Amino acid sequence: MKRLLKMMPSLLRIGFAENIAYRAEMLIWVLATTMPFVMMVMWRSVAEHFDIVGGMGQTLGPLQMTHYFLAVFVVRQVVSAWAAWEMNFEIRQGTLSMRLLKPISPLIGYAVSGLTGLPLRLVVALPVLLVFFFLGGFRPGAEYGLLFLLPLALVGGWLIVLFANMAIGSLAVFSGSSTRIMEAWMAAFFVFSGYLFPLDLFPDWLAWIGDILPFRYQLGFPVQVLTLSLEVGDALILLGKQWLWVAVLGVLTWVLWRRGVRHFEAFGG
Repeated sequence: MKRLLKMMPSLLRIGFAENIAYRAEMLIWVLATTMPFVMMVMWRSVAEHFDIVGGMGQTLGPLQMTHYFLAVFVVRQVVSAWAAWEMNFEIRQGTLSMRLLKPISPLIGYAVSGLTGLPLRLVVALPVLLVFFFLGGFRPGAEYGLLFLLPLALVGGWLIVLFANMAIGSLAVFSGSSTRIMEAWMAAFFVFSGYLFPLDLFPDWLAWIGDILPFRYQLGFPVQVLTLSLEVGDALILLGKQWLWVAVLGVLTWVLWRRGVRHFEAFGG
């Protein structure tokens, strides 16, 4: 741990430099996450013609839909990670061997790579966040105490995304590629996270399923905290569930990675 703390400033500088060097790739990735804007236009149109009632009895009109999907875009930029794709590429190319020769775990390198991309993503996210505030992103009488939980909710969401990526990426050691598994994970994420529609619109049985899966805690829960659409007590319960998923996925990542490395070395990787 002492050695890692000494090396962390250098790791962060190198990671940031790499993200700057590949800023065109980063821009393409950001543009690929603009689906919330498309959904915002669609749901605004729906809300103009129908009464949509969300959580806490709040009517979701066109302005509320705008607030929601602006928040979705901002949170998506903050909690993103792509370690699974990096791991699959390096395992196929054989360059994972070079990472294993370094004095720190490759998992730390993947985490730093995702973390140092945050400043560039914030360049895009912050103007959207300003629009969110300008349009009156907080409704009268809302629970403003939720804002104190927002940093924990964002960190928890990012860790769930990161650990899920690492766990799925580790499976590539055994099969040569785990991108199909990652694509299946992303498909479930789009349905259950609140990325394509507000979680408050789920029927009770689907909301129950979404509540026990990790996808809500990646995105939907931080969005609900940012838009102040929860009671503080409910938010604390959801925060506990979120960090339980952080722990579960963290342990799963460690187990799969340890077994994957032994398998990789046994076959001369």
